[in-house]
Amino acid sequence: MTTARLPLFPLNSVLFPGLVLPLNVFEQRYRALMRDLSALPEEEPRRFGVVAIRDGSEVAPTAPGLPEGARPEPGPASGFGPDPRKAFHAVGCVADAATIRERSDGTYEVLATGTTRFRLLSVDASGPYLTGEVEDIEEEQGEGAGALASGVVRAFRAYQKRLAGATERTLAGQSDLPGEPSVLSYLVAAAAMLDTPAKQRLLETPDTATRLARELKMLRTETAVIAKLPSLPAVDFTRRPTNPN
Repeated sequence: MTTARLPLFPLNSVLFPGLVLPLNVFEQRYRALMRDLSALPEEEPRRFGVVAIRDGSEVAPTAPGLPEGARPEPGPASGFGPDPRKAFHAVGCVADAATIRERSDGTYEVLATGTTRFRLLSVDASGPYLTGEVEDIEEEQGEGAGALASGVVRAFRAYQKRLAGATERTLAGQSDLPGEPSVLSYLVAAAAMLDTPAKQRLLETPDTATRLARELKMLRTETAVIAKLPSLPAVDFTRRPTNPN
């Protein structure tokens, strides 16, 4: 496996390859990261690693009024304990920042896209922001990915219809699902209304076929559950909110 060192951007959510990630960057440690990425030559990719937080918060608890003992020391690992690696899930996603725009107050508006998965090997907190040694995870298709993809498309459409009915929303204008199995598997994983641990398990799934099989089972179960509910809060489950770091 190829290893590399990447800046880390921990979030209370999971990023999947191919999915867009908007960020509202205001903490000093992540401002420093965006300044360094912005200073790279035009032809170099502005990459960083997104890892889902297992234990901790993406925003350090430094609000006025907190007891002194509850305030972690400011720094790159603030809020993540003495061993940040234990605070993060072991598998993350590389993000490529297409747009980094600095606002007049020094905060940043960032638009990035997930590219490939990685396994986090170690975390370094010696700089202004966390960095990690990571190894690439290749995407294997697995056996029967094409046939499973067809089933997932049908199951996801049924899931959408049930969810739209429960929220009294319309499906008009929704785009076609991708035909490539791995792309489909990540899109469904991102769009389904699942908690972070469930999404993380899908990200960590070893191959596309296994991920699609798990999604097929999950979609059928969730569709049956939604059918028994009288109503659900109106949620646009195809859009990704901006993450405040």
